Amino acid sequence: MEKTWLEHYDPRVSADIDPDRYSSVVDIFEQSVKQFGDQTAYINMGHSMSFNELDEQTKNFAAYLQNSGLKRGDAVAIMMPNLLQYPVAMFGILRAGMVVVNVNPLYTARELKHQLTDSNAKAIVIVENFACTLENVLKDTPVEQILLTSLGDMLPAPKRWIVNFAVKHVKKMVPSFSLPEATSFKDALKRGEKESFSRPDISGEDLAFLQYTGGTTGVSKGAMLTHRNMIANLEQVSGILETVIEKGKDLVVTALPLYHIFALLANGLLFLKYGCPNLLITNPRDMNGFVKELSKYPFAILPGVNTLFNGLLNTPGFDELDFSNFKFGLGGGMAVQRPVAEKWQKVTNTVLLEGYGLTECSPVVAVTPPQISEYKGSIGLPVPSTDIKLLDEEGNEVKAGEPGEMWVKGPQVMRGYLNRQEATDEILKDGWLATGDIAEVDEEGYFYIVDRKKDMILVSGFNVFPNEIEEVAAMHDKIVEAAAIGEDHEVSGEVVKLFVVRNDESLTEEEVISHCRDHLTGYKVPKRVVFKEELPKTNVGKILRRELRD
Repeated sequence: MEKTWLEHYDPRVSADIDPDRYSSVVDIFEQSVKQFGDQTAYINMGHSMSFNELDEQTKNFAAYLQNSGLKRGDAVAIMMPNLLQYPVAMFGILRAGMVVVNVNPLYTARELKHQLTDSNAKAIVIVENFACTLENVLKDTPVEQILLTSLGDMLPAPKRWIVNFAVKHVKKMVPSFSLPEATSFKDALKRGEKESFSRPDISGEDLAFLQYTGGTTGVSKGAMLTHRNMIANLEQVSGILETVIEKGKDLVVTALPLYHIFALLANGLLFLKYGCPNLLITNPRDMNGFVKELSKYPFAILPGVNTLFNGLLNTPGFDELDFSNFKFGLGGGMAVQRPVAEKWQKVTNTVLLEGYGLTECSPVVAVTPPQISEYKGSIGLPVPSTDIKLLDEEGNEVKAGEPGEMWVKGPQVMRGYLNRQEATDEILKDGWLATGDIAEVDEEGYFYIVDRKKDMILVSGFNVFPNEIEEVAAMHDKIVEAAAIGEDHEVSGEVVKLFVVRNDESLTEEEVISHCRDHLTGYKVPKRVVFKEELPKTNVGKILRRELRD
């Protein structure tokens, strides 16, 4: 059934946006808290925070940071799941004129050390559940200040005490740690309340986020995303979705982690701009709990990845929810599978839209316009002010219907990778960003991904780069060499499959997996290990992963 809010939508009405409409992300924030004041900004664990409260708390945190010895432009890391503390920390950092470094809370010590060192992070806001990881590497990082929080810290008493007690002593989710130099996040907010806040003059060219990604290959790199990049992408996505979002009303569900670039932009920033209430889901893996939470609220919009939508569809009770306020689900991060999209439409009576982006583009490049009546299998149309060209191996543009590598140009394209000029030059040429993805375009201008970056593995929307898996595998004494590829998986899209050449026949698959688990985040750990006498290589010794895939 067509919805009235789709009737007058034309994705080509607005061909261009003004990336300089706002001076900074802080400018957008200030306008929203002023306009939507007493309305709900965020909901988490049953507790709501208004825009006025968000304004006050973020100003307090910004004041604390400014008076703590940190300087404008310093990098401050955030390592936590979706909690009320996250927007308070993020907008506080930005308001202080500093740079946000998003860190996956599930990182191993090795991964955390690399990101904190590479970004030169001077401070970190971290949930105590992951503090033991930080303790293991702290002395080898530039971190000078630790702001420590517990899961329930932003909740009112007595709920705060109950949640924190249960997490620590009943569920035993906080491994023991010792960080005597840490400051309580709550204490920092109280101290900031008594400090003076000086609003810095932030320009569009100032860095807003250091968002880490493997790029197309290799070690994790910090994509330098400026305030202008993020504003541009907000304006671009607005150009597609603005006519279907009711300002100050539509409740958006944030189940994807805000440290992921897709959720950061599509949930954390876009709906703040529109003054919409934002339901933060701390643990979306608890699908039964997630569905129970959804039953309490008149939710309107749900960005997610294919695995999330599939998980909900297979959770008892989801099909019995009230979808009368629901407008659309928006899939990104990984390909939406047709069977999932078709079942989604049947259950929710709405189309599951699909978009495409990458960290280096802040992230959105293309979105399926919400007036379509059924799933197309397309990543949609380029967002406004975005040029896309498809090139063959000789660098010539291909015709409609022919595959070519997707190159993107627009104001959302990153400045480059932090301290990695060579890697930047490989991907950025004359303002164009080479995505490494192979796509086709039809006569209507809709784009379709036909093949991904040659070697990247995509697990539940997260990039996994073979080089990193292989490097960790090679740390094992019994492994001579290894090669990682992606293997299709019905739930997560792909899982990691590792080919290993060993020098000791006693080495088992379980031993390899256990070794990798010690050094890698869960989704990067190989699910299958295959032992081989030798790996296929080029004449210069480069492992041929394509032959292993074939």
